[in-house]
Amino acid sequence: MIRWLYEKRLLSGLSILPSHICFMITAHDMEEDPGKIVSVCRWCVEITGVVRPSAKGGGNAYEQGGIEGVTFHISTEGSPENPGYIEGIRTIGEFARLTLHHRDSDETIGHGMNVHVAIGKSGREEITECIRQMAREGLSPEEVTEHAIEERLTFRYTPDLVIKTGGSHLTDFLIWQSVYSELFFSDVNWSLFRKTDFLRALRDYQSRVRRFGK
Repeated sequence: MIRWLYEKRLLSGLSILPSHICFMITAHDMEEDPGKIVSVCRWCVEITGVVRPSAKGGGNAYEQGGIEGVTFHISTEGSPENPGYIEGIRTIGEFARLTLHHRDSDETIGHGMNVHVAIGKSGREEITECIRQMAREGLSPEEVTEHAIEERLTFRYTPDLVIKTGGSHLTDFLIWQSVYSELFFSDVNWSLFRKTDFLRALRDYQSRVRRFGK
């Protein structure tokens, strides 16, 4: 009961939401609590339906209406053929638009809020592949621009907020796209991460003044 009241209080204080959130977790996290990823997606849908953006806040929340997408990067040592938690991830497609990136394939199912799950992907590999693609296309040095790279990225969005749970370090996933993202580190392990902890991260995001490198 007390937790519910605290969550309600945190929700009532939110008026600015990140448009896109990225969670960085590990394969060990998924093995400990494979259902948490589904719960977090439901929280994002619910929170967007409850929070009323403030015109004073400006930014993505006011212009776009709240959380429009969430990405989960699952870091692995290598990329296993068929992780046991994949079937559970696919249930996200029952209430959101899920794109599952695994090995060399992409699978999209469902409708609603955009959810990307990337298993074992590397930001360095993504940038390297962009460079290789430009080389294959015969681009001159003058044609190699930021725009040219961004056109060839696998993940063509910029997260407003990156959340890392537990004690492990950030990975290089979205290394190009997240250069101006706000970072939130939670001491709580993924399996113990609650809706309250998520709301605290959103409250922290709301309190920051974003400068985008300026």
